[in-house]
Amino acid sequence: MDKTLTLYTGPGCHLCDDARRVVMEVLPPDWQLREVSIADSDRLRERYGLRIPVIAGAGGEKGWPFSPGQVRGLIACN
Repeated sequence: MDKTLTLYTGPGCHLCDDARRVVMEVLPPDWQLREVSIADSDRLRERYGLRIPVIAGAGGEKGWPFSPGQVRGLIACN
């Protein structure tokens, strides 16, 4: 089981800071948060450019805003 959530972010994104806090308050200690900036990838900018921050895991993905409960839901699906 992959115990990693990915947070897609962008430069100067204050909402990404808020999203990181929400994730970190519910992320289990044996899980990792991987942050990926979309700035250097045309593919990621096209996919997430207007939606960041976005949290993704095996259970799918959710764009901001997301609640602690929604993050827990993604964790439970992994």
